[in-house]
Amino acid sequence: KDVHKHSWFYLKTEPFFRWMENTYQRALRSFMKVRRLAFVLIGLCIAAIIFVGRTLQSELAPMEDRSQFRLQLTAPEGTSFDAMDRFVNQLTNFMLDSVPEKDMVLSVTSPGFTGSGNANTGFVRVTLTPPNERKRSQKEIVAMVNRQLPKYNEGRAFAIEEQTISVNRRGGQPVSFVIQNNNFDKLTAILPKILEEARQSKVLMNADVDLKFNKPELRVEIDRLRAAQLGVSVNDISQTLQLAYSNRRLGYFTKDGKQYQVMGQVARTDRDDPNDLKMLFVRNNRGEMISLDNLVTTYESNTPPTIYHFNRYKSATISAGLQPGFTIGDGIEEMNKIADKLLDETFTTSLSGSSRDFAESSSNTSFAFLLALGLIFLILAAQFESFIDPLIIMFTVPLAIAGAVLSLWLFGHTLNIFSQIGMIMLIGLVTKNGILIVEFANQNQMKGMDKREAAIYSATQRFRPILMTSLAMALGALPLALSLGAAATSRIPLGVVIVGGILFSLVLTLFVIPAMYSFMSRKKKKSEIDQFIHKESKISEPVTEHS
Repeated sequence: KDVHKHSWFYLKTEPFFRWMENTYQRALRSFMKVRRLAFVLIGLCIAAIIFVGRTLQSELAPMEDRSQFRLQLTAPEGTSFDAMDRFVNQLTNFMLDSVPEKDMVLSVTSPGFTGSGNANTGFVRVTLTPPNERKRSQKEIVAMVNRQLPKYNEGRAFAIEEQTISVNRRGGQPVSFVIQNNNFDKLTAILPKILEEARQSKVLMNADVDLKFNKPELRVEIDRLRAAQLGVSVNDISQTLQLAYSNRRLGYFTKDGKQYQVMGQVARTDRDDPNDLKMLFVRNNRGEMISLDNLVTTYESNTPPTIYHFNRYKSATISAGLQPGFTIGDGIEEMNKIADKLLDETFTTSLSGSSRDFAESSSNTSFAFLLALGLIFLILAAQFESFIDPLIIMFTVPLAIAGAVLSLWLFGHTLNIFSQIGMIMLIGLVTKNGILIVEFANQNQMKGMDKREAAIYSATQRFRPILMTSLAMALGALPLALSLGAAATSRIPLGVVIVGGILFSLVLTLFVIPAMYSFMSRKKKKSEIDQFIHKESKISEPVTEHS
């Protein structure tokens, strides 16, 4: 017979692995003497998930260095296009002079494609050189720009980094908090207080509201009794005002072969002041000229250019940026605190823009996590024909999630869509360890071992496969956790969650699962099919006669 000879690598490494197995077996036997500690370890892991998880900052996705940012510009209502264009040019020149890392600067005054097209709006988009060609990060450049912008007081300007994931194409501030109330007076009365609180917050910056009472308006109120006494109808007064100020087209005339419009409107010099109304006259039913000053009263006021609605309620949206070191989750939490402090029960609140994307993604990933747990449990229940064995295996999940949460906290990462995806992946990756132990322990019970010895023997025999597969998965995800290239920010939390969760659960699973198996597993016996096959095999064995 050919005798199999092991390689030199096997001969060198096998003593080490045998030493590891023996050491693990001794440690497991010692742990099984105090196996109730398994409940304590599981409880500590659940507590870590709850309490450490609450301290983690949350966001939709980590802010990546995309080598671009934007200045959002707004001037007072009524600002002309020329004045706004001068303001935009000032900030464009500031970008060209103060940001040496610039690659391209694009400025637009009154951008109609954004949906508003107001003359008092504009933006400046700055494209930077690639990250490996500059010393400062995008975040540092934006912080420097925001510190310099207050000296330009012709309007309001703030720098915004582009969100890594944004369903809203128009972009905007990361925090968008909608306040709703059908009573418009109550809504307008509370806005200054909310804005004051938001601007004093240590979490938020550049807080603003879309419902602004900054559009000058001249209200003309007709004294109907006086007009009737003087023989002037309301229709005559309205027609006079329309002809004087509406720039209405009255017709056309042709001169030198060209057609020109005839516009009805007084000269600009005669319509720049409310007192110019005194210069207008209207003819009464007796043919007399009556000054409008005797018939109308004027009131100056400021009104919003647009009254906004959200879900059919009158609304106002508070938009704000974030102070350095804070995330979109912190911003939403801060706005909720302000709302709870100032709003009564007649108000409702909601989220929009990037804040809404964040809230929806959080709820969707939570549902996906629960769905993954339920799906794996049902598959295991069908495989093991038991609800107890899958439950024992599922104890690996809190061990892994605790490792993931602690890893995020230790390395200073946030809870975002990528780290949540990593946690969902962990469910499938770590339950494999429990399956290896429980399945083999069931087989050993059928061979006559008691639960305790079956758990210890199975865990020891499955030590190498568990160690091999876990380390292979952890090392496979390690490049994600160590990503150092451009746009690597999003991948790092995913890698940290996988590596941390697998390694943390690897250590605890090898002790907790055998202990829980010894507590919860039922006495295993061969199924009726196995018993029948075993009986048939005995019957079919040949009988040897001895003489």
